[in-house]
Amino acid sequence: QVQLVESGGELVQAGGSLRLSCAASGRSLGAYRLAWFRQPPGKEREFVAAVTWSSDTSSYSDSVKGRFSVYRDNAKNTLTLQMNSLEPEDTATYYCSAGPPFLPDSSRDSYMYWGQGTQVTVSL
Repeated sequence: QVQLVESGGELVQAGGSLRLSCAASGRSLGAYRLAWFRQPPGKEREFVAAVTWSSDTSSYSDSVKGRFSVYRDNAKNTLTLQMNSLEPEDTATYYCSAGPPFLPDSSRDSYMYWGQGTQVTVSL
């Protein structure tokens, strides 16, 4: 079992920055890939970024590439999403997730553990 708790979501102006954190706990965390997904209002949940726990391999969706950075702190068991140059289209509930690293990184079906989400709102 893996438990995930997100934090850091808030209201921010367009062009601003925000840092989301995900506190992970449970057994064998090193065996999982961790990822961020988001669900905009009225839309489906979509992939944002992922990183394997035991390496520095990361991946990003095209919509956030160059603006967002994902990294993990193994000593603190945390996953961080640094979001820069935020746009109103980034408004969504952001979820942290964990799943096996051998499955496709951008598919929701690849992740079996999910946090409760944290709300990010970007205003003009």
